[in-house]
Amino acid sequence: MKLVVQVRLLPTPEQAAALEATLRAANDAATWVAALAHTQRVFRNYDLRRHVYGQVKDRYGLAAQAAQHVIKKVADAYATLHAHVRNGNLGRPGSARRERVLARPIVFRPGAAQPFDDRCLSWRMDARTVSIWTVGGRMKGVAFTASADQLTLLAAHRKGESDLVCRDGRWFLIATCDLPDVPVRAPDGFVGVDLGIANIATTATGTGDGVRHSGKTLNAVRHRHRELRRRLQAKQTKSARRLLKKRRRKEARFAADINHTIAKRIVTEAARTGRGIALEDLQGIRDRVRLRKPQRVTLHSWSFHQLGHFIAYKAARAGVALVWVDPAYTSQACSACGHVAKNNRPDQETFACTSCGFAEHADVNAARNIAARGETGWAVSHAA
Repeated sequence: MKLVVQVRLLPTPEQAAALEATLRAANDAATWVAALAHTQRVFRNYDLRRHVYGQVKDRYGLAAQAAQHVIKKVADAYATLHAHVRNGNLGRPGSARRERVLARPIVFRPGAAQPFDDRCLSWRMDARTVSIWTVGGRMKGVAFTASADQLTLLAAHRKGESDLVCRDGRWFLIATCDLPDVPVRAPDGFVGVDLGIANIATTATGTGDGVRHSGKTLNAVRHRHRELRRRLQAKQTKSARRLLKKRRRKEARFAADINHTIAKRIVTEAARTGRGIALEDLQGIRDRVRLRKPQRVTLHSWSFHQLGHFIAYKAARAGVALVWVDPAYTSQACSACGHVAKNNRPDQETFACTSCGFAEHADVNAARNIAARGETGWAVSHAA
């Protein structure tokens, strides 16, 4: 399996200026290549290389490997764009949004990430420095810092490309680590995970008690940040804009930390009890669900995909079985008798079966249904 490790670079002012000039040149070249690809309708990597490789080197002073990475970055960006178009993520055919996106070429920010392979970037783990190619020549002795776990992971498993990123004036290298696959153990039952907004995650087995990870703190933080952004944007002063810039990504970092904590607890408990994990496949839920305007902000700030991704990769590292299940009617079906009815759930947190009288917290009941579907899905997929 592949993991990424983010390390902080500590360049001197001269080194930072060289890195900034390199990123700017690479992204200016990428924007020029993207415009040419859009005009001539050439999007494949090797076809595009025949058109622009020499010009990219001459115009922007890039070395051979850097020029090839720029061209590949453009080809990958258009491949992602066309995949979004095919999947309908940019609207239906003929819609204004879809036509507007397809009518103009891709543009790269001056500080967008730029990949470096082992020919352009070398690591010295003992000295905690890197040697990296820049437009001004090879630059050696750029210091970096990382945690002890990150250093161990880098020394043992780093392989492939690393991305140079400048974020809010700070420099990072995002390195790829190729870890050996851990054999998945045959699960002794499943833990169902119901994802929500009032409760970020609720876990339960088929018959056991549930554990609820409340979203009260996260929702309060999101509300506070949203109100603060609204007031600062209304002021329209330099100090307000400066504070907005300073606080950006703060909410996202807080939410990611909570999701990491919840995912670690779920995977650790599943590994301790020898169970697998059953997760809802909620892809496309934002397009399916129709809500009133005050509720849309809450839905679109719901980071269920991130939490699912965290649980998935932590489970793979621990050798815990993971199954994605259909979430349809898990909140309306009775986990005791299987009766499905909308009236089974009179409010957000109450479940009371109108057929057998079974009563439970609504999220715990849904988690039990997900666990049962996980066991069925595992049995079907491993029947041979």
